[in-house]
Amino acid sequence: MTKVIEGLISAKGLKAAVAVSRFNGFITERLLEGATDAFLRHGGDEADLTVVRVPGSFELPLAVQALAKTGQYQAIVALGAIIRGQTPHFDFVAAEATKGVAQAGLAAGLPVSFGVLTCDTVEQAVDRAGVKAGNKGFDAMVAAMEMASVVRLLAGA
Repeated sequence: MTKVIEGLISAKGLKAAVAVSRFNGFITERLLEGATDAFLRHGGDEADLTVVRVPGSFELPLAVQALAKTGQYQAIVALGAIIRGQTPHFDFVAAEATKGVAQAGLAAGLPVSFGVLTCDTVEQAVDRAGVKAGNKGFDAMVAAMEMASVVRLLAGA
């Protein structure tokens, strides 16, 4: 018989952190609302959720790394919104934010969920922050909760 390990989506007893970009705040604040809603709806205690604000998405990897190094959190969510402009700046910021957040999580051995929108238009970002395509901040927190459960199960397996 195949052994299957699958996590639960629960924030009960979970200490989590959200690193959120202030740049494109009209989008990222909606993402943060979604992440917070997911955490509380799934049994989390508001006192167990820490929010760290950073200037932009490029700064998220360092914040995630610093949060991970504290040893206080079982899950971290990175939230930002990078919207394509008329220069290649979008490509550089998106690539480095993605790579940096992934590296920080892997180096720490900690579930880090990537809730950074990389959109071609403001309308796409608005849709993904709760208007038409759900709230990707909510989704990122749900993924972080599930991965925290999976990591706990694997440590005990």
